[in-house]
Parts: sequence; structure tokens; C-alpha cells
Amino acid sequence: MSAAATIRLDKWLWQARFFKTRSLAAKVVQAGKVRVDGTPVSKPARAVSPGAVLTFPQSDRVRVVQVVALGERRGPAPEAQALYEDLSPVEEKSPKTPRYDGKGRPSRRERENRAAFLRDIGR
Repeated sequence: MSAAATIRLDKWLWQARFFKTRSLAAKVVQAGKVRVDGTPVSKPARAVSPGAVLTFPQSDRVRVVQVVALGERRGPAPEAQALYEDLSPVEEKSPKTPRYDGKGRPSRRERENRAAFLRDIGR
């Protein structure tokens, strides 16, 4: 495709595998939750070209991507990842185990210490 070529916004979001179906991508765009170069968009037929910066929600985070290329088909994931550059801020991962918050199942040592403590106080 040439540099002046464009593609529908909903179709590009689907080809880049951000949404499972094109209709889901269209619903997000129609709801006004997608921005193209900082401008809110509500029409799925909005044309995008390489260099456009898209901002949209995906599951529990906000994605910021720059369109690098226009796809010709919805191919495998490596092919889809070549269509964009991810500009989203890196989120620090919190520990998945709840032990850090004092929640969750106690370790063996914590259970033994508790049992010994209860024995000592006569319970």
C-alpha cells in the first residue's frame, strides 16, 4: 500500500488484533472512547493512515499506539504487532501473591508459630 493510503479505524483495530471482532471495535469507536491524534472520534469509518496516534481502552488499561502500517488482512499475532508501535506507559506489576498485604493463606511457618503461640497462652 502506498503512503497516502488509508483504512477504516474499526477495520485497522480489528486487523491489529486489539479487538476480537470488527463489530466490537466499531462499538468502542461509536461510544466515543477512541481518540485519533488526541481528537475524540465517534465514527468507525474514520480513515487512519500511518503516523496516526490512537488512544483507546482495552480491558482494564488505556492503550496508546501509533499506526506504523496498514494491514491487508487479519493475520497472525506477529504480523499484527508489526502494524503498530506501542506508546502506552509501562505499568509496574504488583505482586500476585496476597501475602504482602497480610492476606491469603498463611505459610507453614506462620501456622506453626500461631499454633505455638496459642499453646503458650493456654487456648
